[in-house]
Amino acid sequence: MKTSYFTFGQIHVHSLNGRTFDKDCVVKITAEDPREVMVLMFGRKWAREYSEPPPMKYFPRGIVEVSV
Repeated sequence: MKTSYFTFGQIHVHSLNGRTFDKDCVVKITAEDPREVMVLMFGRKWAREYSEPPPMKYFPRGIVEVSV
């Protein structure tokens, strides 16, 4: 299993199960292929993948862990 952290661009806003994912949060995914899970959930409208959490001062809503 691998853990990756993903961020969204300024215009990338998603609503999933009543939760908003946007530029102010980081998505944490632990899976065999975290990027594949991210694409399945959000398509290609996200910004960047990190192996470690990015500087959190830019993401006031914090890390949202997505269960797979």
